[in-house]
Amino acid sequence: MTNDRSRVMKQVVLKQGWSAVALALTVGMLAVTGCHKKNNTPPAAMAPTEGAAAPTATISADPLSIDLGQSVVLNWRTTNATSVSIDGIGNVPVNGTQTVSPSASTNFHLVAKGDGGTTDASVRVTVRVPSMPTTPSGEGDMGQDAIFHQHVQDIFFDYDSYDIRADAKGSISSAASYLNANPNIKVLIGGYCDDRGSVEYNITLGENRANAAKQALVAAGVDGHRIRVVSYGKERQFCTEETDSCWQQNRRDQFSIDR
Repeated sequence: MTNDRSRVMKQVVLKQGWSAVALALTVGMLAVTGCHKKNNTPPAAMAPTEGAAAPTATISADPLSIDLGQSVVLNWRTTNATSVSIDGIGNVPVNGTQTVSPSASTNFHLVAKGDGGTTDASVRVTVRVPSMPTTPSGEGDMGQDAIFHQHVQDIFFDYDSYDIRADAKGSISSAASYLNANPNIKVLIGGYCDDRGSVEYNITLGENRANAAKQALVAAGVDGHRIRVVSYGKERQFCTEETDSCWQQNRRDQFSIDR
């Protein structure tokens, strides 16, 4: 009887032991499975690379000084830049050259941006503006004319075109500001052409150029009734040489006080 009880007790202990082992194995498998699932989680995104090289930039002009109507070549170089812009021109390639014809002395300011930051560079082009002949008048009028031409400067056009160029928009803006501040001054705009083409064609082209400047001033707030236009076509040349720079000087709108 005692031996039977001992055998029963041993069987119970063995069953309980195997149950504990099975439970431990089950928990271990779940733990392993859980760890495996965590390994499937996508890794966190990599932080931006630190220590990116800072951009560098240089800009030059050739020549640095020109007469009104002449052109200058801008040349710029950058490193480690992803975008480059030049004031008055806009976005440009990271390296390049461009020919411009400023109507007044201009500071060309370049900004280069990259992963490593922002840098800039500048070059100044001096434009020599010749004195324009004026109708003889009183000393007071001569002083007024000088002030007028200081703020209201001639603008220039491309060949066979009456579109306002980008390099003339600053002159239009300055002229409009001066005229809006001096509402009693009336303006005469004379449209000029170089000597290529017929007389009739250039009279029309000169008129279109004068009207283009008038429309630009009106758009900037100047009363159109204060502005009179006239076309001189190719009859009044500022320069008589057969060269590109000379022809450029003749393709212009000239502004004067209308008395």
